[in-house]
Amino acid sequence: MKIALMDSGIGLLPAAAAVRRLRPDADLVLSLDPDGMPWGPRTPEDVTQRAVAVAEAAAARRPDALIVGCNTASVHALPALRALLEPGLPVIGTVPAIKPAAAGGGPVAIWATPATTGSPYQRGLIQEFADGVDVTEVPCPGLADAVEKADDAAIDAAIAAAAARTPAEVTTVVLGCTHYELVAERIRAAVQQPGRPPLVLHGSAGAVAAQALRRIGAGVAPQAPAGTGVTVLLSGREGGLPAAALAYDEGKLLQSVSTAG
Repeated sequence: MKIALMDSGIGLLPAAAAVRRLRPDADLVLSLDPDGMPWGPRTPEDVTQRAVAVAEAAAARRPDALIVGCNTASVHALPALRALLEPGLPVIGTVPAIKPAAAGGGPVAIWATPATTGSPYQRGLIQEFADGVDVTEVPCPGLADAVEKADDAAIDAAIAAAAARTPAEVTTVVLGCTHYELVAERIRAAVQQPGRPPLVLHGSAGAVAAQALRRIGAGVAPQAPAGTGVTVLLSGREGGLPAAALAYDEGKLLQSVSTAG
């Protein structure tokens, strides 16, 4: 079994690590785009063009499924990717976990990039899945870039600024950018109010990984023997994980597999 994941950068790490935990025997193809990142400031047409190129590089390795481990690419490029690759290659997009977050009753904050915050796409998800729930959209300028660079000072500053825009009564935070899942506990520490119930965080990685396995008819087998490793593609060229990936537990997990393989 081989699962491919794509993103402009290391935002695909949470979903890749989730696949690794659910099916250690799955080989992974990680297709990144260092030549074109970041995708967030690009036009939808540019994002789609870059995403298609990165997806085609991954598809050439003949995976059983492709996870779009990026909210921006899922918003803008998913229809084009599915038209290009399905039904031969199942394509699984990443959607902010607004539905399960809203099921808890709220109040809910959705942390996302400035481009996603307030977008028709996100507003549509809120209307569909969180009608009647108190939802605050929180833009997080600079956070994804800081996480991508593993710049601790910039991460702390961006998280502190977003936490200041998050209402104190919030009980649940949706991590609406895959990069944010890499610093989830730092976000929790910044938003958690003294004397309040433990903050609930909702990311997408686990659900996306599980959906990919469902799409190819594979069950969960966390005790399966480890697969042969991880292939990393950098704008189509085979390479290694970016150094910044090793600042995070998810990157260290994948690096250990890659080294072993």
